[in-house]
Amino acid sequence: LTLGEEAYRVRSVFLLRPGESVLAAMKIVSPEPHDLKHPLDVGSTYLIRLNEQVALPREVYGYANPKSSSGRNDVHVRMLADGITGFDSIGRKGYRGSLWCLVTPKSFRVKLDPGDSLLQTRYFNHDTRFDSDNELEVAYQKHRLLFTPGGEFIDYSQVQMRDQDGTLTLTLNLDLEIVGYRCERSQEVLDFSKIGFYEPEDFFHAIPRQKNGSLVLRRGDFYIFSTKEFFRVPLELAAEVEPVDIRMGDYRAHYAGYFDPGWGLGPDGSLNGAPAVLEIRPFEDDLIIRDGQPICKIRFERMADIPDVVYGQRSNYLHQKGPRLSKHFKM
Repeated sequence: LTLGEEAYRVRSVFLLRPGESVLAAMKIVSPEPHDLKHPLDVGSTYLIRLNEQVALPREVYGYANPKSSSGRNDVHVRMLADGITGFDSIGRKGYRGSLWCLVTPKSFRVKLDPGDSLLQTRYFNHDTRFDSDNELEVAYQKHRLLFTPGGEFIDYSQVQMRDQDGTLTLTLNLDLEIVGYRCERSQEVLDFSKIGFYEPEDFFHAIPRQKNGSLVLRRGDFYIFSTKEFFRVPLELAAEVEPVDIRMGDYRAHYAGYFDPGWGLGPDGSLNGAPAVLEIRPFEDDLIIRDGQPICKIRFERMADIPDVVYGQRSNYLHQKGPRLSKHFKM
């Protein structure tokens, strides 16, 4: 989905009531017209109409996910559809209407242009997510889903953490030369049109390996890490990140959360997976994280068909081996 030219600065994030249009609801948030020639300020929320409108068949519904580059730059993006209560949802079959997004830069100012893409949508006619470990095990052994960083297949019997809900639990990798990045809350402006342009140190602080394999995350700060497991998504499946149980800590582990068919496979199917890069922000007290602790869950779902274009034919993150910043940074 792409940004249109109609944009407003609003005083807060808001949700719709059932049947309510975005235009009707936005009156409660004191909208001020915003020209996208000017950057978006940190901590401010903007409502932007998307160029695309939707006219779905009667049996089809949809959901949206922020793109990886939105999440890795700590830009929170939430889609709104007329009459639908809930973010990122075209959850009513046969929906016809406009789409909007709420955009909130959390760490530094960003410059967006009409036509930029912050969101992607997926469309469904049935819920095909794995909801049992039996389904997961069959797919796991057939497609060889998890590998070590060294490329060794992890047999299903060796997967230690299972929630018995059809998901795979992945763990945190702090055994790297650079284990992650902490956002420095730069006063610079990041222009989304400039790919491979920025120096990482202008916006982020690289975190080296810690001697004791643990790290203290400051409450409210934004971090980039990666998983210890390399995983791949076969062409007949897609995958989405889910948070671990809140009893393991109150933090957000991923802001994008969607993995295309072909992730970790490569164009010719020769790769032994790729790690998930995670955007983490602790919400309660400072949080101690340790190498190998559970950090997120992956849930797989069946595709209706094999896609014509798979992940790896055009990708900025195909060969990532650890924590990686967005495509806007030199690496």
